[in-house]
Amino acid sequence: MFTHYILGVHITDRLQNAAPVQALLTEYGTYIKTRLGLHDLETSTPGPQGLLLLELVDGKACEGLASRLKVIAGVDVQEMV
Repeated sequence: MFTHYILGVHITDRLQNAAPVQALLTEYGTYIKTRLGLHDLETSTPGPQGLLLLELVDGKACEGLASRLKVIAGVDVQEMV
């Protein structure tokens, strides 16, 4: 049976936090099966907040990525298995 490891990542300031978040996503890229990015389009430019939904294939990698993302100021992470 396949277990789904899902992370919801809320980024409060995409301009400031996008680079460190992207660096971690690249580092954990081999474990990320699905990545969906959502953001507000209040005006002609994207809003400051963003939401990522990530599906990972490994529980330990999911825990590791979540703990490292939580260290970044302005990034909230929720886990679902």
